[in-house]
Amino acid sequence: QVQLVESGGGLVQAGGPLRLSCAASGSIFSINRMGWYRRAPGKQRESVAAITSGGSTNYKDSVKGRFTISRDNAKNTVYLQMNSLKPEDTAVYYCNAQRGIVTYWGQGTQVTVSS
Repeated sequence: QVQLVESGGGLVQAGGPLRLSCAASGSIFSINRMGWYRRAPGKQRESVAAITSGGSTNYKDSVKGRFTISRDNAKNTVYLQMNSLKPEDTAVYYCNAQRGIVTYWGQGTQVTVSS
């Protein structure tokens, strides 16, 4: 089992920054990919950013240049630095980890961007 705990969500004005953290614990060996998803009200959950164990990253087009995903292997933590936030970024953000064919999810953290 892998446990994921997100933190760092909150209310921010448009144009401002916010950093999310996801701390992983438990059977974290062989986690090959971690990422961030979000679900906005009335919409389906979507992938925002991901990082592999080798450090490769990918991003949703609408966040490229504004969001940066990174990982601190010593702390077993993945971060999502979000800059130039927009009201349409408002959503519950979920941390995700993949170990083989098994996917783990955090409980989610609310991000609200006011205009």
